[in-house]
Order: sequence, then structure tokens, then C-alpha cells
Amino acid sequence: MRIEDSVALVTGGNRGIGEAFVRALLAAGARRVHVGARDPASAAHLVAEAPDRVRALELDITRPEQVAAAAAACGDVSILINNAGAFLNRRLIAADDISAAREEMEVNYFGMLQMCRAFAPILARGGGGAIVNVLSSGGMVAVPAMGGYSPSKFAGRAATTCIRAELADQGTQVSALIVGSVDTRMAAHVAGRKEPPADIAQAGLNAIRRGIDELDTDQMALEVRASLQRDPKALERGMARMLKADQVSTGR
Repeated sequence: MRIEDSVALVTGGNRGIGEAFVRALLAAGARRVHVGARDPASAAHLVAEAPDRVRALELDITRPEQVAAAAAACGDVSILINNAGAFLNRRLIAADDISAAREEMEVNYFGMLQMCRAFAPILARGGGGAIVNVLSSGGMVAVPAMGGYSPSKFAGRAATTCIRAELADQGTQVSALIVGSVDTRMAAHVAGRKEPPADIAQAGLNAIRRGIDELDTDQMALEVRASLQRDPKALERGMARMLKADQVSTGR
């Protein structure tokens, strides 16, 4: 699919990977980019950069009425970037309750699903278009240290495959981005190499242009996939050791 002259909506587009997507889409020739954010004022800097091409809108993807309002206001969308995500850094068993895991599932799975459902008819009317779901290497291998985040990304990855099948007949391209470690606020606690958000956005645009179903966006994602193929049990043990190391470093 061509990016030039497209109209895109980026959820969580006010910072991090979402902000990088907005800029990449504009640079690639998108005619308009709708920036979804819980607080539209947080995207004011992007509107100021291209006031004739960028529009900020209030969008909490866990609130059905706001998703419906976004669909009603953005009937010209041909590319949907489901980037909004939540990582609350709570364990599944050690946490006081399951509220964090529930919220991560609400945002990372149900919110993404609601956006796909709301915009599928719009994309169909425009000839098919594209959906890009920003997922995680934690959706390929279970990461105990991520608590409910990893299970929610597993669910998002499975849903992406199901949605791709459902929308195939209307010509909608559905891509999953498998993201490793990126230099964003969400990954501030992560040590080691982190990829710039702009690189992830460019990988996403390549997936759109080339019709790629699932794309590993960075070195960590590639390494996780390779380890999963080579020795999945060893990788599982490695993920468990990360949990114990984290517990020691934080005093939990």
C-alpha cells in the first residue's frame, strides 16, 4: 500500500513510538494524520509542526464512546496505527490484586480490538487500507517480569492473526509489529541497548508498503525469535532468571 496521500490515525500518538509514527507518516507524504491521545493538548507540539495536516483528538481506547466518536470524526482514515499501550510493571501473583493485569488487557487487547472493529467498515469503504498493531517480543515469549503486559501482547498477537483473516475479503492489510527494547518512557526501567522510536516507525511503514503480515522491528525482537526457534525451554528459563534478578534489585 502507498503511504503518499493516505489519511492515518495513530493511537497514543503524542509521544514515543506513536509520535515517531506521526512524523514518519508526514515525511512519507500522508495527506493527514489524526493523533489520538487521552489529552489532546499533549499532542499540541505535533499540530504546531504541521497545522494543516495534523489533527489531535481525544481518544482513550478503553472507552467505547470515545472510540465511536473517533470513528465518526475520522471517516477518511485509510491507515490505522494501533500504538497505544499500557505497562504497569506488576506481577501476576505477587501483586496485591489483578487490577494492573486487567488494565493492561483492557488497553493492549480490548482497546486494540475496539479500534479495529470501529474502523474496519471505514477501511472497507476506502478500498481496504491497512491496520498496523504495535505489539512486543513479550507477545512471542512469556516474560514473567512483565506481569500482565506479556499475556496481553500474546492476546494482541493472536487477535491480529484472527482480524487479518476476517478482513482479508475486504482487502484490508493487517500487520503485527514485534517490538523489542525501544528508548521510550515505557521502557525507562530497561537496561541495555534501546532502539530509537523513529526506527520502529520506519519498520512499520515498510510493513505497510510491502504488505508484511508480521515484522520484527529491531535486534532484540530478532534475537528473541531466534532463541525461541533454537531452544524454547532455555529461553523460558532465561526469562525466569530475569524475574529473580529483578526481585533482588528492587528488594521485592
